[in-house]
Amino acid sequence: MMEQRTMVGILVGGGPAPGINSVISAATIRSILGGSDVLGIIDGFKWLMDGGTGQVRPLSIEEVSRIHFRGGSYLGTSRANPTRSAESLDNVLFALSSLGITRVMTIGGDDTAFSAMQLEERASGRLQVVHVPKTIDNDLDLPYGIPTFGFQTARHVGAEIVKNLMVDARTTTHWYLVVTMGRKAGHLALGVGKAAGATLTIIPEEFRERPVKLQRVVDLLIGAIIKRLEHGRADGVAVLAEGLVEILDPGDLGGLEHVERDEHGHLRMNEVDVGEVLRRELTKQLHQLGLSLSLVAKNVGYELRCADPIPYDIEYTRDLGYCAAQYLLDGGTSAMVSIQNGRFTPIPFKQMADVSTGRTKVRMVDVESESYKIARQYMIRLTEDDMKNPDALSRYAALASLSVEAFRERFSIVL
Repeated sequence: MMEQRTMVGILVGGGPAPGINSVISAATIRSILGGSDVLGIIDGFKWLMDGGTGQVRPLSIEEVSRIHFRGGSYLGTSRANPTRSAESLDNVLFALSSLGITRVMTIGGDDTAFSAMQLEERASGRLQVVHVPKTIDNDLDLPYGIPTFGFQTARHVGAEIVKNLMVDARTTTHWYLVVTMGRKAGHLALGVGKAAGATLTIIPEEFRERPVKLQRVVDLLIGAIIKRLEHGRADGVAVLAEGLVEILDPGDLGGLEHVERDEHGHLRMNEVDVGEVLRRELTKQLHQLGLSLSLVAKNVGYELRCADPIPYDIEYTRDLGYCAAQYLLDGGTSAMVSIQNGRFTPIPFKQMADVSTGRTKVRMVDVESESYKIARQYMIRLTEDDMKNPDALSRYAALASLSVEAFRERFSIVL
């Protein structure tokens, strides 16, 4: 008697990231060759949460064999959150059971990882679940130096955009305030700024005390602008992580009560234009100091996340997709896939949970690392050495139409 084939369900949650289709392709091929059928689940958990079983498509080797070159998601994606209620999780389990799915592969960031963890726990052994870490934010809790897939492509595309803006800034004598994606962590902003050689990059992790007053960020930028002017340049590009919105004093942003939140309770960052807020405030305060510069706010995010993956991410995601499928074929469950030192290393879900929040851990930029310290060395920012140099200090103060004492008092806080 022929053994019944198992069914793997693959779904994508959260925002897009380059390499999703490569995971889907590699996982589908390995699963089918290993004796499992594969169903692609459309739009993440969205339809499953209502018990829906109609939004699926059978996947074949022929169908997926060349999708790994393409950006976007072959199966769509959504931020639908099944952990908001036990009923939603039960609906998902019911729908998966109705479809004959006993193995689930989720592709996503920290929110999707948390959904996968909760789903596996709720299933009580009835379901194998494996998670593939995806986010251009690079903030899932992987070992230091191991990126989430999509990050390298997003950094590559972002650096090209910033490089072009740097040429435009110098040509037209502009300052650009470039805001990159990164809901909590500054990995993408730092990676783009460092690779492109931007004038400076500002990330949430550099501020120890929270909330941060908007004036502090404004003065940090004004200090960089003045230092750049003293070097004979009235142009520059500052890269800012959008996660600054999360740590800035809400009162300085006019309050955030009106800002819509997504299914996971996070602020919808595109509704808070931090670049424009800073541009207006900078323009006003520079004018008060007798400085007239042309400032342009530019958001860079959607241009990055659906880009075709660079070869690094294609190769990386084919490895991740293969390992995730093989893990399920071998009977594994309740883990996130990682490649460490060239070896497949499953990270158990229980190790991913933050004991203080109960949610998945978020990896922040290590501001004590050599990598970050080197990035700071190449930025144009006011430093302690500047404040200790009487000649430099007097020149900066003169540019700002301030006394040396007033300049030192105002800008010492930004060091």
